[in-house]
Amino acid sequence: MLVAGCSWDLSLAECRSLKDKRRVVKSLKDRIRGRFNVSVAETAYQDVWTRAQLSVVLVCTHGPSADSVLDKLDRFIEREHRVVILSTRKVRY
Repeated sequence: MLVAGCSWDLSLAECRSLKDKRRVVKSLKDRIRGRFNVSVAETAYQDVWTRAQLSVVLVCTHGPSADSVLDKLDRFIEREHRVVILSTRKVRY
């Protein structure tokens, strides 16, 4: 069994308040959860309206499957027009 995770530091330049940020982050988290069936959470910058860190964790029996899901998640977040990826960290256990 393999546990894989990824964190993205995101810039949300269009957000003008925490309410705007929460709307964007909640929408992104819900779409990630629904499409990829992974655990996702906002893990840093909760009080900063122009930054967010999203982290995803999944459990797989096969390493290449986990890598494939994380690569698809990267592309999914890159296509989101409301955020810009500042950095990415991937881990496998």
